[in-house]
Amino acid sequence: MQLRAEELQKQLARSLAPLYVIHGDEPLQSLEAADAIRARARAEGYAEREVLAVERNFDWSLLSASGANLSLFSSKKLIELRIPGGKPGTDGAAAIVQYCSASVPDLLTIVTLPKLDRRSQDTAWFKALTRTGVLINTFQVERAQLPQWIAGRLARQQQKADRETLQFLADSVEGNLLAAHQEIQKLGLLFAPGELGFDAVCSAVLNVARYDAFKLNEAMLTGDRARLARMLDGLKSEGEAPPKILWVLSEEIRAVARVQAGLAQGEDLRRLYSNNRVWGDVRQRGVVEAARRLSAAALAQALRHAARIDRTIKGLARGDVWDELLQLCLRFAR
Repeated sequence: MQLRAEELQKQLARSLAPLYVIHGDEPLQSLEAADAIRARARAEGYAEREVLAVERNFDWSLLSASGANLSLFSSKKLIELRIPGGKPGTDGAAAIVQYCSASVPDLLTIVTLPKLDRRSQDTAWFKALTRTGVLINTFQVERAQLPQWIAGRLARQQQKADRETLQFLADSVEGNLLAAHQEIQKLGLLFAPGELGFDAVCSAVLNVARYDAFKLNEAMLTGDRARLARMLDGLKSEGEAPPKILWVLSEEIRAVARVQAGLAQGEDLRRLYSNNRVWGDVRQRGVVEAARRLSAAALAQALRHAARIDRTIKGLARGDVWDELLQLCLRFAR
């Protein structure tokens, strides 16, 4: 069974599965999912808890030993297996498959994993986990869905806000749901239930945005000029290296060009996505829309612009690197 993070509470209300796999790269949702499972486990009498953190040279025999070694003082046990690297290795893969095949009454297991690529999800050990238990995907909230996510969180504390205020909150916490959670909780403490005014929220909320260079391509493809300028300014102030940003943008332009060429030759769109490592619905839509909207000459010109920026970064040409990066992004604006 696969669930989104927001569906977990309903599943827990129905029953407690013997194994849960928390899989994803969104820390707030991962923490909340684990907390919810632990709370339900405590209510069901799981009084003993053991945490196994997989590090280098981890002894995988501890996993089966932990499952077999129930305390004399508790008939129910919770085991948390944390694999922060997402790669258990040969011994770990075999141990996980064996562990999943052995059904032990009154044993509950939580496995925590980062977001895995397609190849890792096709491994025998990952498939054994998903066959045995409930897979909870905790992926990052898409930028377009962030205001709605914030509205849902406000509703939990009987507060609401208009579209402008929700957009302001989304802009203030972009890429940082943990900070968003803290700011929303603060609004719950500062203001009574009901409608939140824009000016009051502005005065109370800090700008806690954390900008990710690897999210810049999303803003570029969607042509959000204000977001592009805000993200580049934030990356500059955070000390991000211009070569890294240029690499991200250049790779995205090349991906659009390759998809465009493939579409012109009648190639299958799904194969084009796979061959060019274009993952995620938002990015796929953006790449295809750009490939159909822009000419091949425009993409070639954009790559030449990127080459000029590279020379500027190296001191071989004059110009403001950050302004040129913004101009390169704006070539894709609608």
